[in-house]
Amino acid sequence: MSFDFTTPLDRRRFATTKWQRYDKDVLPLWVADMDFAVAPAIRTALAERLEHPVFGYTQPSDELRDALCQWSASHYDWSIEPHWQHWLPGVVPALHVAALTLTEPGDGVLTVTPIYPPFLKVGENTGRQTRTAPMQPPTETSPRWTLDFAAMEAAVTPETRLLLWCHPHNPTGRNFTPAELEQLADFVERHDLLVCSDELHCDLILDADTPHRPLGRVVPRLAPRLITLWAPSKTFNVAGLTSACAIISDERLRKRFRRGCLGLMPSDNVMGETAAEAAFRHGESWRQALLAQLRDNRALLESFVARWPGVKMASPEATYLAWLDLRQAELGNSPQQALLEHARVALSDGADFGWPGFVRLNFGTERTRLEEALERMDALLAAR
Repeated sequence: MSFDFTTPLDRRRFATTKWQRYDKDVLPLWVADMDFAVAPAIRTALAERLEHPVFGYTQPSDELRDALCQWSASHYDWSIEPHWQHWLPGVVPALHVAALTLTEPGDGVLTVTPIYPPFLKVGENTGRQTRTAPMQPPTETSPRWTLDFAAMEAAVTPETRLLLWCHPHNPTGRNFTPAELEQLADFVERHDLLVCSDELHCDLILDADTPHRPLGRVVPRLAPRLITLWAPSKTFNVAGLTSACAIISDERLRKRFRRGCLGLMPSDNVMGETAAEAAFRHGESWRQALLAQLRDNRALLESFVARWPGVKMASPEATYLAWLDLRQAELGNSPQQALLEHARVALSDGADFGWPGFVRLNFGTERTRLEEALERMDALLAAR
């Protein structure tokens, strides 16, 4: 079966965060929201559900729980149980519930930067202390972003209780190795931390020879302190249907997390869970076609970056997001603003991720649209 990743879709027709934040002449490559039509199997499942005219309170079906169990086992050799799953409306709410439930006011919440901006807001929003440790940028001898465990040791305090972890990593696109995950586990145990692991981009590994390795699968000894977050939202482009899952194998930890959701989380999303089951049961062929398109888009992006003086990018191993270093590109203190004003391309500002001078570029869009945006950027960057 073939899928259409080339036809431009008019997303301004409906209220759309990505396409309506900026003026109509701006090409938006910022928020992590692809421009591709969802898998036909998802659209079919949603249409069938719409035939029943009642949309009352719901709960995760046995079929949905089983679909995720099968997906995890077949893709990652990770056997999870149906009762480990707690479905809720999104990963960002889950991060906040984890902080509220597993820590006390004034406790420390640690994360590594650069990082998806909501991670940096959890402490402030919940009355906890945000602790950050910078990653090591790529060098000529080490071309990937890596964890700086010395910086993590320096950042942790006796009051630190929770690590917010992102794997695969947003925004650098790192797919961490088993050795790195083992070292991380040693760090976690040494400091008696709980871990909330956002693995939202796990199904978007671009380098096929290095599959995703769930933290809970690689280091099973972390089970009593681990919450793994999973969702179809990024992979299958259904973020607007707000449905995610917290996988918690430890019964005591699961009860604490579920209790923390009471009164804070709305009822399960009828359409979101319908889409999730369809994605995990019938979305694999579409996902493989998507990955092929994203690899082509990544290659196109790399060809442009290679001719931009002062611009660096470590090739993302996962996700449809690229993390560009523009500190030497002579675009001033805010490269994101310069590109917006002079190239009319909207990217995510690295300052929001804890790293000014960088930008995050979303290449999950039609190739013609991506090429147009890169040509606009090229006119500004190639001549410098």
